[in-house]
Amino acid sequence: MQSDWLFIGLFVLIVALFPGVPILLAGLIGPHKLSLTKSQTYECGLETVGDTWVQFRVQYYIFALTFLVFDVELVFLFPWAVAFGQLTMFGLLSGVIFILILFIELLAAWRKGVLEWA
Repeated sequence: MQSDWLFIGLFVLIVALFPGVPILLAGLIGPHKLSLTKSQTYECGLETVGDTWVQFRVQYYIFALTFLVFDVELVFLFPWAVAFGQLTMFGLLSGVIFILILFIELLAAWRKGVLEWA
């Protein structure tokens, strides 16, 4: 029992160190000279024309969140589809209800105009 918790603790430590060490090293080893040229905003190596702070419409974020919901649902549906042949009636019914809820969400998003891009 203790070795299981030790393994989990070691895993959490490695997960924290894996991205943390390169970030700290980049901050310590990287160049620190600031200049006016380095602090200017540019895009694709060219100086920007016009205002650099452009606000996006909220509709794009809602569109992205809707995509994310349907993308994450595949993570839940994939094991259900793999075990489809061995499912009981409860497992089959719960998967169908899950798909129905997602379909209702898609219809609601469509009626509200979330799926309109422009």
